[in-house]
Amino acid sequence: MATVGVIGAGVMGKDVAITCAAKGYDVILSDHDSDVLATAPRDIRHLVRKFRMMSPAAAAWKADEILGRIRFGADLGDLAGVDWIVENIVEDLAAKERLYLDLRDVCGESTKIAVNTSCISITKLAAGTPRPHNVVGIHFMNPVPLLECAEVVRGYHTSEDTIKQAEEFVRSLGKQSIVVNDMPGFVSNRLSHLFMNEAAFLVHDGVAEPEQIDAIFKLGYGHRMGPLETADLIGLDTVVDSLNVLYAEFQDSKFRCCPTLKKMVAAGRLGRKSGQGFYTYANH
Repeated sequence: MATVGVIGAGVMGKDVAITCAAKGYDVILSDHDSDVLATAPRDIRHLVRKFRMMSPAAAAWKADEILGRIRFGADLGDLAGVDWIVENIVEDLAAKERLYLDLRDVCGESTKIAVNTSCISITKLAAGTPRPHNVVGIHFMNPVPLLECAEVVRGYHTSEDTIKQAEEFVRSLGKQSIVVNDMPGFVSNRLSHLFMNEAAFLVHDGVAEPEQIDAIFKLGYGHRMGPLETADLIGLDTVVDSLNVLYAEFQDSKFRCCPTLKKMVAAGRLGRKSGQGFYTYANH
């Protein structure tokens, strides 16, 4: 099996690492924050237990076996020679551009880079690499181990070979790829962030409580999660960052971020990962 480098050991990065390791890949999980790396093995054990309870497909997963396939490191040089790099760092264009400059000295001619971004243009990020034809968007859905869809995004320079290999990679993880063209937000987040933002405005305007809003969409429309539960799962800081990207790219007022979302992020209420967002979580 190929070796996958996963950059960013946050919520999505750990989930991607678990999914790849569970499917037999060797994984190098990289993050510049030593504190995040120090707690990652403990977090992965907890996540594997949770996913085993939530999905029959994960029932046979063993934390020791999965962790046995994952190496942890802060040095990007450790990723030299990997077949795939999946980038999951903060949804900030400047931070991503700095990372892609650093990767110039790491990636070989055949290394494929999968950008797991919510909203930032794949074409724009690929422009910072010497081989933009090797860069493709693979937007994994959250939580990665439980959801079967991955949005594969074709940048302006992405080659057909890279698209084909991305589809094969996604298939090897037990997921179905849907190939779309590059535009900020792609399909999923261009729609879903409007959905979550407008739900936050309903709370902001005093129309309904979060529980009521989410119940309407679960009971009335058959959604598995309501928009505010989804925002808490993703992380309200990530939602705000993504809305800011969409607003900057399209200059359209429909992407104006709800003031309540901004206030909650400023207060440290980030959702599940902080223990409090629109809801309170006992174990986070």
